[in-house]
Amino acid sequence: MNEIQLRYGDSSFKFEYDQDRFEVLDVDVEERPLTDIEVGAAFDAPIGGPHFDDAIDQNDSVLIVVSDATRATASAQVVNLFVRRLIQGGVSPAKVAIIFATGIHRRVTQSEKAELLTPFILQRIRTIDHDAHDQKHLTQLGETGRGIPVTLNKALQEFSRIVVVGGVNFHYFAGFTGGRKSICPGLAAAETIEATHLLALDFTKGGRRAGVGPGLLEGNAVNEECEEIAARVAPAFTINTIVGADKRAMAIYCGDWRQAHHVACEQYLKLRSKQLKEKRDVVIVSCGGFPHDLNLIQAHKALEMASSACKDGGTIILLAECRDGLGRSNFLQWFDSPDSRSLEMRLRNNYEVNGQTAWSLMLKTERFNVHLISELTTQDVSYMKMEAAKTLADSLQKVGTFETGYLMPRGAAILPRVSTEL
Repeated sequence: MNEIQLRYGDSSFKFEYDQDRFEVLDVDVEERPLTDIEVGAAFDAPIGGPHFDDAIDQNDSVLIVVSDATRATASAQVVNLFVRRLIQGGVSPAKVAIIFATGIHRRVTQSEKAELLTPFILQRIRTIDHDAHDQKHLTQLGETGRGIPVTLNKALQEFSRIVVVGGVNFHYFAGFTGGRKSICPGLAAAETIEATHLLALDFTKGGRRAGVGPGLLEGNAVNEECEEIAARVAPAFTINTIVGADKRAMAIYCGDWRQAHHVACEQYLKLRSKQLKEKRDVVIVSCGGFPHDLNLIQAHKALEMASSACKDGGTIILLAECRDGLGRSNFLQWFDSPDSRSLEMRLRNNYEVNGQTAWSLMLKTERFNVHLISELTTQDVSYMKMEAAKTLADSLQKVGTFETGYLMPRGAAILPRVSTEL
């Protein structure tokens, strides 16, 4: 028997398995964290843009955009080194600020800020909180070609140089995280976020719009709209990280905000997509622990990936601690709808971003038997049409007899692709 540790919050579940029945879907290459010297070297090797020293000079004021606690981006190491580099180049610390690209997520706590930036940086550099609903701190910048209002945080116009720092990962309808997502949805108004996310749905044919999905950029309407909005800001420099299982940076792609991000996404897809010969009866998937399973809305990303490896009618067992609960206080109200089609029509008339996540989750509970191991109440889990469980043994006992399965220790970080030509 083989043994694997499946992360759950800050702890893990040990699972013994027969390798003749279970295949592990994970990264095949060694994940070696970058040293500070290697991170600095990446700053000096821009992709498609000016050198760091030419992109920012000592007279500039600099706004650094970073992700919130729902993302593992290695920002503590990267931002620490980047700020030191700015100061060494003559930029005054008083002219540097850091803003958290929370989108419609909750505000970042003080302890989370210290973890995301290091106490050293937090004590020396001013931080700004984004609120997608606070009109006092938002400004309108016209409309996109599709007529979507471009309303962003005012801070983006108060600094001469914008630097975006983000982690590249799969996103279930925007294709990838990182890059332009730091601006939109990260620093956009709620109305702008909703309008761009609405493009993921095809209300004429039903379901997702063609070209929208994980691992897709070209022809993806959501990505293209977010890029158009980010172009209004035109960040001077971008830092895209790929993190390993230990949440430390194993690769960095810097330079032009669009080109560097595209290169990072191409490399991520090569590294993290898995070609499969078949779908299987059971998929046991961990989100990868905290922060990936911070709440159910975040944990859904791992469920999305697992659904690509599971047979219709099969079982997906999702390990997601959800210490912050569902992620939104009104998330459960979407499950008043009897099925995904009626929820889709409801979204057409009254769209909300988290309603789309609920719709995507409902699609999976209609196709698969979804078991959830979490800290959520049994009542809430059942209301979302999932089976609540406390241990893997409990879930597997309910599953009963099956032939083969997959194990996904980092669910959201692996994209299964079934090919009949292998």
